[in-house]
Amino acid sequence: MIVDCAIYRDGQRTEGPDDLSDALDEARASHDAFVWIGLHEPTEKEFDLVTEEFGLHPLAVEDALKAHQRPKLEVYDDSLFLVLKPVVYEPDSDAVSTGEVMIFIGDSFVVTVRHGEGSPLGAVRRRLEADPEMLRHGPTTVLYSIADAIVDHYLEVATELQTDLEELEAEVFSPTVGGSRNTASRIYTFKRQVLEFRRATVPLALPLSRLSGPGVSGAAVPFVNDEAQPFFRDVNDHLTRVNESVEGLDRLVSDILSAHLAQMSVRQNDDMRKISAWAAMAAVPTMIAGIYGMNFDHMPELHWLWSYPAVLLAMAALEVLLYRLFKRRGWL
Repeated sequence: MIVDCAIYRDGQRTEGPDDLSDALDEARASHDAFVWIGLHEPTEKEFDLVTEEFGLHPLAVEDALKAHQRPKLEVYDDSLFLVLKPVVYEPDSDAVSTGEVMIFIGDSFVVTVRHGEGSPLGAVRRRLEADPEMLRHGPTTVLYSIADAIVDHYLEVATELQTDLEELEAEVFSPTVGGSRNTASRIYTFKRQVLEFRRATVPLALPLSRLSGPGVSGAAVPFVNDEAQPFFRDVNDHLTRVNESVEGLDRLVSDILSAHLAQMSVRQNDDMRKISAWAAMAAVPTMIAGIYGMNFDHMPELHWLWSYPAVLLAMAALEVLLYRLFKRRGWL
């Protein structure tokens, strides 16, 4: 469905005509105007009109309708197509979820397609409308503002994940909770959250690098003002910080998982040693009682009056000896 449609002339919003073709013609008739159309999870039928009026490439249209795309930048003859994945951190469940924002930039038009709820487009539009001076720079401003808002939110999500990781680290190395069965499950779940976050941030580095400038061997990106390149470089710097943070989170959670498994292995070895020590202590009286339970007539001290208490005393002495030996070696 079409969420919003407006023509921006000289940085000021004016409501566009109901007909999209008339809106685009009106924007193109003025050198300082462009039309911005926002859609939320449009159907194929709803998007056909936009595709026809704005001449969008069919491959980009297919990606915009199906979603589930990696962040990427595609350049077509009549438009520029950028895919972004906004990330939402849900504090109640400590979970990370992603949406998708597709942006079409062309001659005097911007078309944004949103999938999911994790999107800052409404806030970006309101902020730009409150700053006409910035909005005068045209569709490039919209592209930069959306990318900047999404990447800045990445930094906030990375901070939340860092806090969760510190709590998980404290739990793993806790002497009372570290060996619980839920700990391994929590570590694995957290690693999946980091992976989901990484899928949104890492592939975006190349598109932002292209938008930041031609570089050594690349070509300038059409439909993007050269004056905006320093701003895209700033967004790219923020993304680099995010990716470094994500890499650090991924390494740390892997190390925590290894430490947890090592702790579990050590505790299992301790348990086995304790079991073995108690089994050895139980074996001594069992052996003695077994020997004297064979009912032979000719056995040492069998008819001696104090033979029974002597055997019990010997068993007790051997048990105390074994207990002190195992305790000294740390088996008990």
